[in-house]
Amino acid sequence: MIRRTRLRTLLIALFGALCAAIWAIFLSLPHLGARAGLLDRFESGLIDLRFSTFGPVDLPSDVVVVAIDDAALADPALAAMTGRARLAHVINAIAAQNPKVLAVDVVLADAGDAAGNAALAEAIGSLPSVIAAAGTFPIVQAGSGLPVLENELWPLPVFSAAADTGWVNIATDVSGTPRHIPLMFLTSQGLQPALPLRAAALFSADTPEFDRNVLRLGARETRLDFGFHMPLRLAGPSGTVATIPALDLVEGRANGRLSGKMVVLGLTGTGLGDRFPTPFDGNTPGVELIATAISQLLGGPGLVRDDTVRRVDVAMAASVAFLCTFIVLALSLGPGVTLALGVLGLWIALIWLAFPFGWWLSAALPLLATLPPVLGAAGMRYVQERRRSAITDRAVVALKKFQSPALADMIADDPDFLSRPVTRDLVIFFVDLSGFTLLSQTLGPQGTEDFLKRFHSVVAREVHKQNGIVFNYMGDGALAVFGMRDTHPNPADDAMKAAFDLVAAIVALGTSQGLDVPLGCRIGIHFGPVVLSRLGDDRQQQVSVTGDSVNLASRLMEIAKAQGASIVATADVLSALNARPERDAAEIKTVEVRGRAGNVDVHLWTV
Repeated sequence: MIRRTRLRTLLIALFGALCAAIWAIFLSLPHLGARAGLLDRFESGLIDLRFSTFGPVDLPSDVVVVAIDDAALADPALAAMTGRARLAHVINAIAAQNPKVLAVDVVLADAGDAAGNAALAEAIGSLPSVIAAAGTFPIVQAGSGLPVLENELWPLPVFSAAADTGWVNIATDVSGTPRHIPLMFLTSQGLQPALPLRAAALFSADTPEFDRNVLRLGARETRLDFGFHMPLRLAGPSGTVATIPALDLVEGRANGRLSGKMVVLGLTGTGLGDRFPTPFDGNTPGVELIATAISQLLGGPGLVRDDTVRRVDVAMAASVAFLCTFIVLALSLGPGVTLALGVLGLWIALIWLAFPFGWWLSAALPLLATLPPVLGAAGMRYVQERRRSAITDRAVVALKKFQSPALADMIADDPDFLSRPVTRDLVIFFVDLSGFTLLSQTLGPQGTEDFLKRFHSVVAREVHKQNGIVFNYMGDGALAVFGMRDTHPNPADDAMKAAFDLVAAIVALGTSQGLDVPLGCRIGIHFGPVVLSRLGDDRQQQVSVTGDSVNLASRLMEIAKAQGASIVATADVLSALNARPERDAAEIKTVEVRGRAGNVDVHLWTV
């Protein structure tokens, strides 16, 4: 029966685990295809938390930002120039420092003035340069994942003739935080590269090669997400990328700092240029993100989140959901939930620890894939265990009617209690009524039954009051033991106290029944080793206490009758006392015990 129940539990656990795995796979479908979904909202906060946990990273010194900030815009000399002339003046100052490549993160799409345009085009053309184009990409080309640009803003022909063009669009998540840099775009003029890719290729003098979701730039490989999107490893708060104010450059305070560098020029003044929230800073200029992307392509810290990583996400989410749900359904509620949360926590910890090594594994997916089925399984186990507990409680209540309540509790707490015999030193306590044969004739059958119930209740009350356990009722007698409960270390004292109280209670019982003859009893007590065991087969068992000590305690009843005593206790009991009994023995004798070799020292009380 137990094996059948266990097999049924395991089959239910397996079915529930399979359902959890199917749920995880269904939940993963948008993630597997890099489509926006519910997961992205949760993953946004969790990836930000990982950025915050591990903090900023160092970027290569090859990339430098030149910022046209509020100080430059407020400078009287620069403020007197037109926008194009001012930009040309700054670029000429950059060119004088002999950088290797210049990337201009400014979209030169408006008409401007002819003189300013000519001066700016000449400045841009004086060194290897990439200038910006921009647009919007509300849709993704089906099958390719490439962003399709709309509302395109191209630089004026006078500028595009002087430099290469690259697109500066950044892909953000639902919170507006930058997450990817698309490296290729579908435009009205065909496939066009992003500005970071153009600039990095120009700087390294390597031709970009795409192979499925891998970009090769010389000896460097960058693993890309769907649609040639590069996951962006945010470096830190604003200013993490090496930055030189444009005014310092124009006024000659930055000599030698741009030689051989990859320079990214952009607007950071108030109200100018794009700004984005990041885990490090709520207002990071877009030019710094472009510079970070270029650094990443040139070998700086990056993130890997491609189709392989997404498949690992799905496989592990399904596996963790399967395993955790199986554990909760297969084990009891407390250990099952603890172990399941431990398994989930271990995988989340591994996801966290993989981040500083450049791996962007989804933390939201295993959480959302695992917690709902685990909570459902835990609820199911809770209901099952409450139902089983109720059944067990009813069984224990019923068992207490056939066994001592203390024994019933021990068996309920430990079903294997006394599955193997145990030898212990206990106090054995026998009691029977004196003159019961004559009494039963007087009371009749029904009266005798009613009287015995009251007698047994008195025995149980006095024995249990002193921490004893009644093992058997035998007509007008009973067998009890003291010392089975380890929390009560003085069983001999308890037994003697119970004996005196029981004699008085039985006398009171006789008085309450209006008996013509005072009711008395005989009690035999011995302390010694006994064997506790279960008797019977696997279907029906009873707890038994056996051994010479039990036989001796039983024979003490005969001695009590022969000596006219109410209580007879062996010297072993008196030796085990921690305190003197409430009454001194009326007599101490050495007696023979029927059926037993040798004599026994006994103490007798007549109460």
